[in-house]
Amino acid sequence: MENITIPKHIGIIMDGNGRWAKKRMLPRNMGHKKGAEVFKDIARYCDDLGMEAVTFYAFSTENWKRPQDEVDGLMKLFKQYLIDAFDYEKYNNRIIFLGDKAAFNEELRNLMLEIEEKTAERDGMIINLALNYGSRDEIVHACKEIAEKVKAGDMSVEDISEESFSAHLYTKNQPDPEFILRPSGEKRISNFLLWQCAYSEFIYMDVLWPDFTRKDLDAAIAEFNKRNRRFGGV
Repeated sequence: MENITIPKHIGIIMDGNGRWAKKRMLPRNMGHKKGAEVFKDIARYCDDLGMEAVTFYAFSTENWKRPQDEVDGLMKLFKQYLIDAFDYEKYNNRIIFLGDKAAFNEELRNLMLEIEEKTAERDGMIINLALNYGSRDEIVHACKEIAEKVKAGDMSVEDISEESFSAHLYTKNQPDPEFILRPSGEKRISNFLLWQCAYSEFIYMDVLWPDFTRKDLDAAIAEFNKRNRRFGGV
């Protein structure tokens, strides 16, 4: 990819697993399994390209409303991939789980915390995996943290700024995503990185996530490079 600027941080809404399976007359969880394999490959490719961070939207706070067998299948899949930890022992990636871990069972919570702890000092690309994540919930969580600090006298109202607020989000100390990618043909943000995407470009693609390839990511990055990012200027 010569003469192409590689973004520092991108967000990816992994969408279309269920539809991919339905088209093939397969159970929806087969689509999630295939989507998890694509996630692993695209994470590796983002690292190879030299990105600083990539955030994958895997399971939202609203996804608990799905059929119980589908949710149970996803939990088993998360467990398997957490055990594999995306080959995290082989790479220099820091892994962060965005979202409220309290909703998961103790085994899953402990696996997440263990992986975060073991990779905390790494200086390679950050892989953010949004699980039980909702951006409105994240913003409310940040507000509560700041309110508690003000109440305790550890922070004043005058200390509240865009920068201090960002420091209380799950993505603290990371650059905001330069573009948000959503495959599957849907064109909405679905409660994903609402604060962080204030100046993100949005790229939508008519490919279901399990069919997504490295060439598709190349095409998304090429499209991003065509955008004129003015940040409110001329």
